[in-house]
Amino acid sequence: MIKELITRNRSYRRFDENVKISTEQILKWIDLARLSASGRNAQSLKYAVVTAEEKCERIFPFLGWAGYLSNWKGPAQGERPVAYIAVINDRNIAENHYCDDGIAMQSILLGVVEDGFGGCMIGSVNKAKVAKILELDEKHELLWVIALGKPIEKVVVEEAENGNIKYWRDDEQVHHVPKRPIDEIVLLTDN
Repeated sequence: MIKELITRNRSYRRFDENVKISTEQILKWIDLARLSASGRNAQSLKYAVVTAEEKCERIFPFLGWAGYLSNWKGPAQGERPVAYIAVINDRNIAENHYCDDGIAMQSILLGVVEDGFGGCMIGSVNKAKVAKILELDEKHELLWVIALGKPIEKVVVEEAENGNIKYWRDDEQVHHVPKRPIDEIVLLTDN
């Protein structure tokens, strides 16, 4: 079950804009992050949920979409995310969030995939512009934006060849994600 969810949890970048996601559904996914591990149990992460079409459109231009696909400027109209979750560190609680952001986002996205949706963690964000749209103060540090929607693209995981881990799209727009073989990532077993 967990391996299937992890395998299906890809970075989806093209969505069906006709399929909306409710705030209540997103809060269910954020609750998975709330229940997840937190360094020192500080729980300094906060979340801003964006589902309003107008605000989604305002955020979209300030996101980078796929560094290895240099000729692709991001999803076209009709294929854009229908919601976003901004992942924020509350500096009133802790200056250092350690690895909590990765744990939280993985928990959220596993719930997203389990419910038949998809998402993409976006670190290439004009944080100043998006923070302004979200009306964040200086104590709330924008870390990431998670794009959400109903995927309309096929993403396949395959074994990397000759160390090439760059994702790519074929002529049918299938998104290929090479993963290093297990024997390349395990350094030591004690048997």
